[in-house]
Amino acid sequence: MNKKKIIVPLVAAALIVGSTGIGYGALGVNKLSAAEVAAIVYHPLNPLTPGEMEKAAQIVKKAKGSSLYFAELKLEEPDKAAVWNWEFSGDGKHLPRKATFTAVLNDKPYEGIVDLDKGTLADWKAVTVGWPLYTEFGQTGDIVKKDPNAVAALKKHGLTDLSQIRFSDGPLGDYGPELTPPGSRLAMSVPKPAIKNAANSFAHPMDGLAFLVDLNAKKVLKIYDYANPPVPTDPNDYTKVVKSKRTDELKPLIISQPQGASFNVKGNMVDWQNWNFHFRLDPRVGPIVSTVTYDDGGNKRKIMYEGYLGGMMVPYGDPDPAWLYKIFMDAGEYGVGMSTRSLNIGSDVPKNATLFDAAVNDTEGKASVIKNAFAVFERYADPEWSHNGEARERRELVFRSIATIGNYDYVLDWVFLQNGSIKLMVGATGLAQVKAVDTKTMHDKTAATDTRNGTLVDANIVAPTHQHIFNFRLDLDIDGETNSVGEIMPKAESVQNPEFARSEMLMLQKTYKKEQDAIQKFDPDKIVLITSKGTENKQGYATGYQVIPYAGGTHPFMEEPLFTKTDYVLKRAEFIKDHIWVTPYKKDEQYSEGKYTAHNKDTGLGLWTQQNRSIENTDTVVWLTTGTTHVMRAEEFPIMPTEWVTAMIKPWNFFNETPTLDLNKPAS
Repeated sequence: MNKKKIIVPLVAAALIVGSTGIGYGALGVNKLSAAEVAAIVYHPLNPLTPGEMEKAAQIVKKAKGSSLYFAELKLEEPDKAAVWNWEFSGDGKHLPRKATFTAVLNDKPYEGIVDLDKGTLADWKAVTVGWPLYTEFGQTGDIVKKDPNAVAALKKHGLTDLSQIRFSDGPLGDYGPELTPPGSRLAMSVPKPAIKNAANSFAHPMDGLAFLVDLNAKKVLKIYDYANPPVPTDPNDYTKVVKSKRTDELKPLIISQPQGASFNVKGNMVDWQNWNFHFRLDPRVGPIVSTVTYDDGGNKRKIMYEGYLGGMMVPYGDPDPAWLYKIFMDAGEYGVGMSTRSLNIGSDVPKNATLFDAAVNDTEGKASVIKNAFAVFERYADPEWSHNGEARERRELVFRSIATIGNYDYVLDWVFLQNGSIKLMVGATGLAQVKAVDTKTMHDKTAATDTRNGTLVDANIVAPTHQHIFNFRLDLDIDGETNSVGEIMPKAESVQNPEFARSEMLMLQKTYKKEQDAIQKFDPDKIVLITSKGTENKQGYATGYQVIPYAGGTHPFMEEPLFTKTDYVLKRAEFIKDHIWVTPYKKDEQYSEGKYTAHNKDTGLGLWTQQNRSIENTDTVVWLTTGTTHVMRAEEFPIMPTEWVTAMIKPWNFFNETPTLDLNKPAS
C-alpha cells in the first residue's frame, strides 16, 4: 500500500513538560545544574525522548529501507527485576535503553528492537498472525473512487460529486477464512455525504451502502447495497445551538491551592501522601502507571510494578454490513495512546491541575508534542472518616488523560487515596455512534424494525445498543513478587443445637492453584485477594490487596458479552467472557487481546490460560475485565454526558491499622 505520512499520535511520552516548564514540582528547576536535572529526571521506565525516537527510526530505515512506515515506536522495557532493584537501591545506575517497534514494509508487517546504546537493529522479524495498529485512515476512499461499480453504487444513492464524499473506515477484524483470508488487510469503507456547515458530522449518517476493501491489493472486493434511508439533516450542532436557557446563572466556583499543590513531581515520578509512582504514555494502551510504592511509617513497600489498560473493546449490536467493522478493539486496532488529546483547563480538568506535555511520533518516526496530555490534581472526596462530631477530609490524587477515538472520548483516571486504595476509572463521553433509518417517531410503521438493535434518538436517527468493555492488566507485587491469589466467600450455616440464633456467618477461604482455578465472573459477595508470601501484619494475616472488577457505575454492568457462542468476536477476544483472570508474570504477555488483533482465534488471555500454569507463590498478574452495556437514551444525543465505570484495588490486612489515623484536621 502507499506510504503516507499520517500524523497519528503514536505516543511515546518523553521528558514530561509541565504547564510552567519542566514538571519537577517544587524543586525549582531553574536553580539546578544540568547534571542535577538529569539525575532527578532519570527513571529506567522513562519513555523515549524525541531524540531517541528519531534515532531509533533512522536506525531501522538505514537497515531496512526508507519506504517502511511505523505503527508503533516506544520503549522496550528493561528487565523487571533490574527496575525494582534500581527503585530500591538508589544507586542511580542507568539500565540499557532499547526501543521496540512495529512497522509495515512492502505491505507486510514486521516487529523489532533497536539497541539505542549500541545504535544497532537488535531484532527484526515478520509478523505472521494479525496486523499492527491501523494507520491507513483515508486510503479506502481513494480505492473506492477508482472502482467503476462502486462509483455507480454511489451515484444510485445520489452521490455524484466524488470530491465531496468522505468515507469512514476501519479494519474489518476477522470473520473466518472465507471472508478474511490469512494475511489479508481488509477494511470496511462507508460513505459520508458532505453536509454544508455541519459542526456535528456524526449526526448525518448514511446507511445502506458499504464497501469491503483490500488495502494490500488496493481494490474493492464487495459492494453491500441493501437500503437507502434518508440522510438526517438536523444540524444537532452541540457547539452553538442553545435550545433552552437556564434561569439560575451559575456563580463562580473557585478551586485553588494558594500554597501550591501537595504533591511533588520529579520528571515522570510523583510523590504524594506516602504514594510514589512513575507514569508514561504508551501508543497502544495509553497511560501506564509503574513502580507503585507506599511509605508505611518509613518502610517503602511494593504494591504494583505496572498497571494499564491491557485490552478494550466497544462492540455494536447491529448486524448490517456497514456495521461489521464496528466491533472496535480500540487499544489493539487504533491505540488509546495514539488518540490522546490535549486537556482543557476548567472543564476536562480543574483549574488547580498541573499539566504535562508528551512527546509523540508519526508514521515516519518523526517526533512532535501533545500539549497538556496529562494532568495531576488533588480533589476533595467526602469524609475519610467521621464519628460523633470528629471528622477528617478525604483527599484524592487524580492522574488523568483523555483519548478521542472516533466518536467517543475516554477519560482515563488513576485515583490514589490516602488510605492505600486505588480506583481505576474510565469515563465515556463524546458523541453517539448512530445510523440513518426511515423512522421519524415510534408511531411509524417502520419503528419496530428500525429500532430492533437500538434506540430512536431523533428523526431518522437510531443509536445502536453496544458495550464498553475494558480489561486492566495489573502486575501487582504485594510486598514483593512472590504472591498468591485466592478468595473469601461469606456463607451462612445453621447452628447446631441453637438456643436463640439459628445461623452463623462463616468465611470460606480458598487459594487458586492454577490459572483455570482463577477465571471467574464477578461475584459481589466474594472477596478476591492477592496476598504476599512471608509477609504478615501484626495480627498474623498475610498482607494483601483486594481486587474489585466493578466498583460502581451508572450504566448496567457488563455481566455478559452480548454475543452468541458461535460469534467470531468471542473467538478472537475471550477476555470479555470473564471478569477476573490470573497469569504468572511473563514479559511478552502484555495485552489481554493478544499483541495483534486481526485474527480469528484468541492470541491473548484465552490462549495463555489454556496452559493452566501454576499461580501459587509466584510472580502473578491479575487481569480485571469490567464495563457497561450501553442501551442508548434520548438524553444521550446529540452529546454524550460522561458515564463512569470504576474498578478498584484496596488494602486487605496490608496495614496493621487504619493508615489514615494520622490525618490532620482541615484548616478552618
